[in-house]
Amino acid sequence: MACLARLFAGLLRNRSGNILPLAAMAIFAVAALIGGAVDISRAWRTHTRLQAACDAGVLAGRRAVTNKGYDKNADDEAKSYFAANFVEEIYGSRDTTFSASSADKGETIDGIATTRLPPLLMQLFGYGAMDIVTRCTASMQIGNSDVMMVLDTTGSMDWILQGNQTRMQALRASMKSFYDTVETAVSGTNARVRYGFVPYSSSVNVGHLLINLNPDYVVDNWTIQSRIPIYRNQTVTTGYQAPTAGAPTTTMSPVTWSGWTNHSGTSFGTLAMCNATLPADTAWTNSGPATTTTTTTINGAGQQVTTTTTTQPQTMIDYQCNGILLLFNQQRRTGSRNLITTVVSTANPIQTTIQVFDRWEYRPVTYNTSRYKLFEDVTTNTGDNGAAVTSRWQGCIEERQTEKADAYSWSSITGFTPSGALDLDIDNAPDGSQATKWAPMWPEVAYIRTYVWNGTTYMDPNTPTANGQRAASFCPSRARLLAPMSKADFYAYADGLKPEGATYHDIGLVWGGRMMSPDGMWRDNVRAVPTNRGEVSRHIIFMTDGEMAPNFSIQSSWGIEYHDRRVTNDGVTNQAARHNSRFLAICEAVKAKGIRLWVIAFAQAMTQPLATCASSNSAFTASNASQLEAAFQSIAKQVGQLRVVQ
Repeated sequence: MACLARLFAGLLRNRSGNILPLAAMAIFAVAALIGGAVDISRAWRTHTRLQAACDAGVLAGRRAVTNKGYDKNADDEAKSYFAANFVEEIYGSRDTTFSASSADKGETIDGIATTRLPPLLMQLFGYGAMDIVTRCTASMQIGNSDVMMVLDTTGSMDWILQGNQTRMQALRASMKSFYDTVETAVSGTNARVRYGFVPYSSSVNVGHLLINLNPDYVVDNWTIQSRIPIYRNQTVTTGYQAPTAGAPTTTMSPVTWSGWTNHSGTSFGTLAMCNATLPADTAWTNSGPATTTTTTTINGAGQQVTTTTTTQPQTMIDYQCNGILLLFNQQRRTGSRNLITTVVSTANPIQTTIQVFDRWEYRPVTYNTSRYKLFEDVTTNTGDNGAAVTSRWQGCIEERQTEKADAYSWSSITGFTPSGALDLDIDNAPDGSQATKWAPMWPEVAYIRTYVWNGTTYMDPNTPTANGQRAASFCPSRARLLAPMSKADFYAYADGLKPEGATYHDIGLVWGGRMMSPDGMWRDNVRAVPTNRGEVSRHIIFMTDGEMAPNFSIQSSWGIEYHDRRVTNDGVTNQAARHNSRFLAICEAVKAKGIRLWVIAFAQAMTQPLATCASSNSAFTASNASQLEAAFQSIAKQVGQLRVVQ
């Protein structure tokens, strides 16, 4: 042992031949350094990808949350997205796991992802697999948002969708889920969310909004397809002069006799002896109270004839002798009659000439709307036989001046073409001229002109005519400007929507644009700065269950189109195409305002006009109630700000 110690000590003191061992040791050090760098780089890349996959998973899970909370469907969606974004084979890892959960019913999704990464080089130095762990959280936190819902409430929304549920009931449920989703996101924040509504069919109910803004924006006189009563002169008796009584006349009714009865118990041997003591007949005497009746008639000369008849009952006794075998007895009987006295009085008529209803004349009529537009009761002679009827404005409007054209368009340079189509303008208020103002829709005085041929009723283009009938007219629920809404208020509004009328997409969207435009008549409301001073995102949700379907025979926002012909040349030709062209022009004007335009085609295919109208990636087709709710939920999550918060 002492020898070995001296040998090693000598080697340590001897410096010759040391380079080779030192170089060998350096190779191991460099290998460890390079191997560590390689495996650390692999671990960093794996961790980065694992974090991205974890984020994608919780985002997908949060996006899939419905009013059922974080359920199995949402969890499956989260795991599916994680798996699609992290593939073990690419990174050489194994034993990868991902789990997600929510402690607040889906408002926030927490996730954790793990994987094991075996080293490539460091295992030469005894290092084992590295455990990589990452955590992620996704939440939807909403900023300041304005949401205008332009909702088709036409008659088809009352059709049965499935089971006993109507389309309207499905819409109400989806609206409420939308509100709940957004309200959950905004809870606990200072974000401002406002809602506005434009229910539409063949018109929109915006009268109160216009009058509150400026009563002069609605006309004081308006021509409506209507009817007027035509009268004729007629002489009528209004009373009678003092009557003149004629001389009384007296008549007697036939006598009615009772049967003969014995007058006395004495019998006489001869007729002479019987007659010698026979009483004389009595005179007629009144036998009871008199009764009087009066009748009045009109004779051929128009005179009033009053006949007064007094009936007095009278009686008398008649005596006779009547022989029975060889004896004669005295007998009597009673006679009855009525003494009738008649007095006839004649009164000459007092007559005058008046006008009475003769017929209707159906034609355009200019009405004074100055009181009607203020929601006061107004009386018109449009009832049966020209009777006065009272009506009050519900609030639906007829549009201002337009132009008839096959095509309409909008550009940021020229605006709307043709330029005279003021009814498409979403920004400018009336300038005082009649052409720039709106008119109240007056259903109680609106009539179409008709004729009958072979038993079928047709619209009559002529004017005036003697035949017609009341025009159908539909007025949806009142529109509402942007404002914060409580849950109870929002739910009550949804429940109050009523399905009726024809489908005019252009009237709905133009008013959604007017009420949402930051440069329009309600700009002060639209531009109102939130208390948090943050930016505001603006959205219009346009929901319809049908294609454009204007009706030429009803009263719409363009009058009775067959008669008024404000959009078409003959009231019929190219009616739907022209309204679609107008609709698309309005879509472009709305989107140019920085408003995201969402379109939902419900219970129908997505038509080309609807798809073109929508902003990019903002069109949905919903064939049933579940898909409609999913569409509203998807929009709610994009109106809200879905983001990773950790």
